[in-house]
Amino acid sequence: MTRDSAGWPCDQPHDAWLLSYAASLGAAVRPGAPVGRVTTPSGALVAHLGDVVVKVHHPRVDPAALSARLAVVADLAAHDLFVQPLAATATVEPVTGRIVTAWPRVEVLDPLDGDLPWAAAGALLARLHCTPTSRVERAPDSHGGADRLARAVRRVESLPLSDDDRHLLGALGERLVSELGEAAPRGQRPALVHGDWHLGQLALVDGGWRLLDVDDVGLGDPAWDLGRPAGFWATGLLGDEQWHTFLEGYLSSGGPGAPPDGDPWPRLDLPARCAVFVAAVRELRVRPEHSQNSASDLLQACSRM
Repeated sequence: MTRDSAGWPCDQPHDAWLLSYAASLGAAVRPGAPVGRVTTPSGALVAHLGDVVVKVHHPRVDPAALSARLAVVADLAAHDLFVQPLAATATVEPVTGRIVTAWPRVEVLDPLDGDLPWAAAGALLARLHCTPTSRVERAPDSHGGADRLARAVRRVESLPLSDDDRHLLGALGERLVSELGEAAPRGQRPALVHGDWHLGQLALVDGGWRLLDVDDVGLGDPAWDLGRPAGFWATGLLGDEQWHTFLEGYLSSGGPGAPPDGDPWPRLDLPARCAVFVAAVRELRVRPEHSQNSASDLLQACSRM
């Protein structure tokens, strides 16, 4: 990757522009102040500037879809579902052309903490899924699940794996794509879904939990937002108590992504398997320093699917 004289990748905005942008939103930052930068596994840049967080989105992000998602989040401000952006619209950074949004600096949940709010997380997700669709007509008519699966399948060939493991993952990914394409509509009305939900997408604001990251918000099957915890539970990476507490919190708040009675697995099976596959590819490709997930455990889970 080409880097500039300051050592930053050339497709990232310079500190001076980030500081100026944050100041234009009322942030208490001074010229030349240090900028904390974190590149996410998805390829986005998150810059911390005082009490402002600037997100420089991945180049693949669709500007029109992101604008629609920001509008939906703004419409739902009174419902205390999402952390609200500092600017109602996205900005295009002039040098790199990457889309930029700005957010308040909030207390983000660390999934490695011992006491995790599984019940509250389930209830919050249920409230999102129960949002009347008449309020979110501007939401994109799809969420990020299918795109994330397709990207994971494309990345299998470049993973540092043995030929056997690479073949196993590749075959599984292709089968999941095929199953997703053949999945018949279940007849239920689409719900507003987060599209990339896990515990790391929660932040504490004024004593209550809020959702972070609007990049994949859209209309679709709410079961997909349950896929990651469901899949991790099915593969033994999430304990029974945590899973049942989460699911009870979700169902007791009217969540439509699983049946209130009976076996939820027919509804959750495909989203759960897709979530485990995507997580395995991500861990094998990026291996985050502080990840709570084991790449080898996820690979073994994929071999059993």
